[in-house]
Amino acid sequence: MLTLPMLATLGLGVLVTSFVSGIFGMAGGMLLMGLLLAIMPLSAAMVLHGVTQMTSNGWRAWLWRTQIDWRIVGWFAGGSVVAAIAFALFASVPSKAVALLMLGLTPFVAMALPARAQLNVARPGHAVAGGAVCMFLQLLAGVSGPILDVFFVQTGLDRRGIVATKAAVQTLGHALKLVYFGAVLSASRDELSPLIAIMAVVLAVAGTQGSRRVLEWISDAQFRQWSRRIIVGISLVYLGQGALLLLTP
Repeated sequence: MLTLPMLATLGLGVLVTSFVSGIFGMAGGMLLMGLLLAIMPLSAAMVLHGVTQMTSNGWRAWLWRTQIDWRIVGWFAGGSVVAAIAFALFASVPSKAVALLMLGLTPFVAMALPARAQLNVARPGHAVAGGAVCMFLQLLAGVSGPILDVFFVQTGLDRRGIVATKAAVQTLGHALKLVYFGAVLSASRDELSPLIAIMAVVLAVAGTQGSRRVLEWISDAQFRQWSRRIIVGISLVYLGQGALLLLTP
């Protein structure tokens, strides 16, 4: 049962992270996942994260719908669905420590890839592979934003096109994650209040709506520079949290 201070923290967290995601198309989801894992069981955290991020990304995709590259979305969706079905066959649920370590390591793996290994979702085969990889990470760690960025580096899209297209593909990813962990939650003893989910949806829309002017204001160079800085900072915190949980009896 969440206390009033925890609910207030959760509400503020959803609002702020949706605002951050609205500007950079990522980072907010990583922050929110870390917050949710700190205050509730994994299955409930994954479901609430799915509800919140599906709303945030869906609303962001609607706001920037004219900038979406639907060809990329279609191929990416194909890979995502195949990966979700394959993952469901194993019915695997990671521990909190593993989820946090995966969240922390993912950005560094993405940045360590050599130029020749970087994929480009503008190519159909690469888009399908990107959908599969990102969906796997969504179900394993809850987010895939840092790796998703790797697939968009070579597309040539500007910041609006990147944010819009990423929002569209992530809406599907979080929807599939919600279905998977919704089934896990219903089969467990954990609970998630519908009122908390409704609160998260409303605040996610408010935070996303408020971010639009900021994205219009910043330049493409600032967008890329701050995206990397934020991701590295969050990742280091997650690695510390995951290691502490893993080493603590």
